[in-house]
Amino acid sequence: MSAAAGFIIFRQTKDSAIEYLLLQTSYGQHHWTPPKGHLDGDESPLQAAERETKEEAGLDKNDLEYYDKFEEKITYEVNGKPKDVYYFLARVHNAEQKINLSDEHQNLSWSNLQGACDLVKHENTQSVLKKADDFINTNLKN
Repeated sequence: MSAAAGFIIFRQTKDSAIEYLLLQTSYGQHHWTPPKGHLDGDESPLQAAERETKEEAGLDKNDLEYYDKFEEKITYEVNGKPKDVYYFLARVHNAEQKINLSDEHQNLSWSNLQGACDLVKHENTQSVLKKADDFINTNLKN
């Protein structure tokens, strides 16, 4: 079984709105997804999520605040084979943080929950976004 990992990355705007970072692929059907990618070698899901976020969005540990109480795993089929995707949650320290897209992506969006769910077509990814939003509203909003 193949595995991938990534971060649900959010920011809090000046008016306290929560927005999620989505990247649009520059290949295939140009789908929208949080930064994520395959695990390399004996990497843990968290290590892969950190590496992929750095590669795809230019964000590293110093740019992000992690929430270790949030971890979601979804499974879906790719070419008839199951694939596990692990998602973690992180907030950018600076809401104006510049995102540096890799060649794998052609566009980015900061969207509220509804906008993010509209961009993301997979129901299981929409479900992770909703769980992240619930977590943020329950645990992190002042």
